Amino acid sequence: MERPAIIIVTYMRQQLLQRALDSILDLSVAPWRVVVVDNENSSETRDIVSEFGRRADAHWGATADEPDSEGGMSRAVYVPMKENTGGSGGFSEGVRRAFELGAEWFWVMDDDVTVLPDGLDILDRWSHEAEAVMGQRRDFDGGHFYWQHRFCTALGIYNPFSRDSWRPGERFKLCNVLCFEGGFFSRRVVEKIGLPDARFFIYLDDALYGYLASKVTDVIYVPDYVLSRSREIPNQGIGSVRQLNSASDMTRFYITRNRGYLARYFQLYGDYNPVGFAVGTLLTFAKEMLRILMVDRGSVVSGTRRLLAGWREQRRIQKDPAWKPMPPLG
Repeated sequence: MERPAIIIVTYMRQQLLQRALDSILDLSVAPWRVVVVDNENSSETRDIVSEFGRRADAHWGATADEPDSEGGMSRAVYVPMKENTGGSGGFSEGVRRAFELGAEWFWVMDDDVTVLPDGLDILDRWSHEAEAVMGQRRDFDGGHFYWQHRFCTALGIYNPFSRDSWRPGERFKLCNVLCFEGGFFSRRVVEKIGLPDARFFIYLDDALYGYLASKVTDVIYVPDYVLSRSREIPNQGIGSVRQLNSASDMTRFYITRNRGYLARYFQLYGDYNPVGFAVGTLLTFAKEMLRILMVDRGSVVSGTRRLLAGWREQRRIQKDPAWKPMPPLG
């Protein structure tokens, strides 16, 4: 594996970012670059990344490459954003920056995770078998974090019956989604499908990116743990392994709005079913009502308003004659 870049998107969570960067210094394999996209554009975050860069360069040495666009050879790259572009905009810009620097592999994550010491070494081994890899995650308490690794395109929702257990001898599971909390993919994938779509702002952008990646290569979910979540999120357990996490009314808007973008991409690949997608929208509404009542204990009225506002935007996006997909970079 050559030139692996770690891309972290952060916003107003300096303590969590510090913890994530500290964990990177314990990696058994040195990352080529660590690109931190700061949606807050904070001087405090800039200083944290600068200090991390000094520690990383002292630990591993600076990169033995041509200087980057700012004349630097440090392993740490700080990318301040002029405005908060959400996780979607942050990952799009972070992958773009790492791509332009010459990264060959991209390991993307939020600021509220820590990497396991052998995480990059594990991904290195799997990189010889697939160009898009998703490792397992531990939850904040050290337990297993359940991830739905299949997306039902007919309904436009995660497959609720995705099997989380591993059969004897099962080396990996084929996916048609990724998660930007630990997703790992190659430069060739980015060349073929382009950058993550910044228009999502938050939610479903990583599911879409994995879907697009699955159209050009195998996307695999492997049984090895590569990182841990470091922040507790209120949730309600469902069954033995699944859980329904808390969400805000702002997130609920994007949960329904971004289905419009999913529909447009599904249409490009012949996977759009208008009746099934409408059923999926109803199921999405039902799930969010359960989340409000069981987890958030919030206002059904305000939550419903945001879901409906997102649904109206979804319909506008589906009818927008000016809409275009993200272009390939190859």
